[in-house]
Amino acid sequence: MSVAVHSSHLPFPFPTAVFAIFFISRVLCSHRAPVAPMTPYLMLCQPHMRCGDKFYDPLQHCCYDDAVVPLARTQRCGNCTFRVCFEQCCPWTFMVKLINQNCDSAPTSDDRLCRR
Repeated sequence: MSVAVHSSHLPFPFPTAVFAIFFISRVLCSHRAPVAPMTPYLMLCQPHMRCGDKFYDPLQHCCYDDAVVPLARTQRCGNCTFRVCFEQCCPWTFMVKLINQNCDSAPTSDDRLCRR
């Protein structure tokens, strides 16, 4: 005895299911900066972080001042330049510290004092 399954008995016809998967993957990938991955492997296996309402790849970008920026982005701090993804400018002392250090903490060998 064999049972035949007709496509009219399936909850979603095959072309509709394929379109739905494609559409969902494009929506999920559209929030990534700057380019959405082209394969499901890339979308599912790369680390992703959130910056406000956008997703980004932390191997290529960081979240700075609620914006997704490249890891190489720099900014001025007095007469110094600092990398916004890794360092911070303490404006009241014009000192560049590592991103995870408190600006009020004592100076360390990693800090740079900048002139105004």
